[in-house]
Amino acid sequence: MGNRGMEDLIPLVNRLQEALGTVGQSCSLHLPQIAVVGGQSAGKSSVLENFVGRDFLPRGSGIVTRRPLILQLLNSSAEYGEFFHCKGRKFTDFGDIRREIESETRRLTGSNKGISPVPITLKIYSPHVLNLTLVDLPGITKVPVGDQPADIEYQIRDIIMQYICKENCLILAVTPANTDLANSDALKLAKDVDPQGQRTIGVITKLDLMDKGTDAKEILENRLLPLRRGYIGIVNRSQKDIDGNKDIMAALESERDFFLFHPAYKHIAERMGTPYLQRILNQQLTNHIREALPAFRSHLQSQLLALNKKAEEYRKFSPDDASRRTKTLLQLVQRLAVDFEKLIEGSGDKVDTVTLSGGARINQIFHERFPSELVKIESDERKLRQEINYAIRNIHGVRTGLFTPDMAFEAIVKKQITSLKGPCIKFIDMVSQELITTVYQCISKLSAFPQLREETERIIITEIREQENKCREQVLLLIDIQLAYINTKHEDFIGFTNSQQVNSQSNMNSSVQIARNQVIQKGWLTISNIGIMKGGAKEFWFILSTESLSWYKDGEEKEKKYMLPLDNLKLRDVEKGFMSSKFVFAIFNTELRNVYKDYKCLELACNSQEELDSWKASLLRAGVYPERDAAEEQESGAQSFTDPQLERQVETIRNLVDSYMSIIYKTVRDLMPKTIMHLMINSVKEFISSELLAQLYALGESSALMDESPEQKQHREEVLRKHSALKEALTVIGEISSSTFTTPLPPPVDSSWIQHQSSTQRKNSATAGRLVIRGHAPPVPRVNPSGPNSSSDGLQQLTGQHNRVTTSVPRRQPPAIPGVK
Repeated sequence: MGNRGMEDLIPLVNRLQEALGTVGQSCSLHLPQIAVVGGQSAGKSSVLENFVGRDFLPRGSGIVTRRPLILQLLNSSAEYGEFFHCKGRKFTDFGDIRREIESETRRLTGSNKGISPVPITLKIYSPHVLNLTLVDLPGITKVPVGDQPADIEYQIRDIIMQYICKENCLILAVTPANTDLANSDALKLAKDVDPQGQRTIGVITKLDLMDKGTDAKEILENRLLPLRRGYIGIVNRSQKDIDGNKDIMAALESERDFFLFHPAYKHIAERMGTPYLQRILNQQLTNHIREALPAFRSHLQSQLLALNKKAEEYRKFSPDDASRRTKTLLQLVQRLAVDFEKLIEGSGDKVDTVTLSGGARINQIFHERFPSELVKIESDERKLRQEINYAIRNIHGVRTGLFTPDMAFEAIVKKQITSLKGPCIKFIDMVSQELITTVYQCISKLSAFPQLREETERIIITEIREQENKCREQVLLLIDIQLAYINTKHEDFIGFTNSQQVNSQSNMNSSVQIARNQVIQKGWLTISNIGIMKGGAKEFWFILSTESLSWYKDGEEKEKKYMLPLDNLKLRDVEKGFMSSKFVFAIFNTELRNVYKDYKCLELACNSQEELDSWKASLLRAGVYPERDAAEEQESGAQSFTDPQLERQVETIRNLVDSYMSIIYKTVRDLMPKTIMHLMINSVKEFISSELLAQLYALGESSALMDESPEQKQHREEVLRKHSALKEALTVIGEISSSTFTTPLPPPVDSSWIQHQSSTQRKNSATAGRLVIRGHAPPVPRVNPSGPNSSSDGLQQLTGQHNRVTTSVPRRQPPAIPGVK
């Protein structure tokens, strides 16, 4: 019966196919198989029926096999068949098997010769078979019939290629002996994907139909067109035998007698015939499986490891168990609380390396966005001085004041403090929105339970809104407290006495007073308004300090390109281009001087809105303020000081306001993040960890909350099914005995004489040259006279000897062919 120690491997592979077939393509592996390839009426079906010992395949003229048939032969005491699409039904009548194949074929392809790549899987249990797995493929044809498309030849070739391109697929190339072997379509396809001949087994059929006086002795002895694995001769039943219902066992006996008594084949009779082909195929396939299983095991183990954690979670969840539902609800809420806290505190297991989120975004709002909004209020120096002017004059009325009125100071300060409400409310809104975004990020993990997610989202968002309102009220209260009493005795306040001694030129707000020439920000920016003729947009490493903006060739800061003083510079927004992904702002000189070479403005581009906001905030800190509208400039500039005494009073009040507001700004910048942290962020964290579960239970629908979505139910079942299938597959592989052995691959055939003759043919025969181009794949590069390219040269020699142009298989670009160089 062949290699008995290895035969048990093939049922294991069949079990692997079944286990992995239940989980779809995502877990499919190219399991070792034998693909039967040949032209129409080459005898493929007869070879398969001889293996089984029964008539069970459809027969007829033209193309009969119109879908791939995966045939698993299993040695068993009983004899019956099973289809994969009819699980549980045993076919004991092989005529019913034939009719089921015809019916299943028509179901997808129709009744008029159409084809389909979807395979039919059939298991045959019989005491008369060896354990083999074969794929019967549609016969190669060139002329469409019936409702077949015009490119039927290409479609069939593509179906065949899907199977034989796989490196672990053995090719059974079936060729009739009464045709020219040089024109064998099966051998051409096999040679295209297996030029070394390492996985191609040649089968010669219809030896009894050759012309008298001719034989295939040299081919069967592997001397003409040699294959590394050689050829095996087969004698099938004739159509007359089939019509006369000749028993297959009797046909096998006739085949045995044919080889024993034929003068050309009797010396190799023990290596010919269907029984020997069965043993060889079984031996070759089991060897192949043995070599492939270690890679299978590694692949399956990696997939199983990736599924273990999720499968364990799903296995613990039982949709019908109330206690399990409750436990799962508790675990999900606890995990939500932990995830939310990790995102806020920045201690998450998975660190986002693409964008800022959660606590990092809130930190940016605290220390960049909010201070930037405050600086915008401080930046309008001209408007502030005009307001002081009007306040002083209105307080004096019709009289000319001799002293600086303190009421003007108080009026201006209260107006400045009141203007803080807008940035503070905006600050709260930004943090609230970021909290909601963080909540959405966390509850996305509850998508398996739609009602639970919906209620959780509603409850948490409601809590955030409530805390937002409380925080808003508290912040407004803090501002009202500052308005209630102007504390001119504050230790940091300069007072009226010192205010007149302050140099009017050093009027930079104390909130932005920074050590001289201190670096504020570094980063990459692109100068985008340089013309193409001058090199186009270029990226540089920029350094912003309190006195200048410099840029370098790279981050090493060795080669300085330019240094731009910040005096008289203003900031302008630039509209984003239609197709641009950059965020742009511009710097220009208020005195209309060139800021860089012959450029009046410098357009700088960065990669994100976050970078843009950061650079704007840094420029504000450095004293580079946004551009004002021309109308505002004209209005504010219309009032000029004509009274020196009034001008001194304005300067005094301005210094006092500047001193007092620096105290207010410092207080607000300190208290705002603390207030929001306490009233919003910490309160929401505490609510999720301690109150959320109670509010979910208070709904009175805790059971309904844990109803799975249809998609989640399908996903859970698929994961569990896949996990079980992988475990079963690994168990199957583990059953292989270490005592089994393999048969070594035959050595390459010696084709030195073929190389000499084929080179002569290439010199003398133009036809042979065309034949290589049209009929066959490019020959394998020669390594040595007995290298694996021998079979390729043998094909050239044989076809050159016949001196005819072969008809190649019509071909378009085939699927990727592994291993062909």
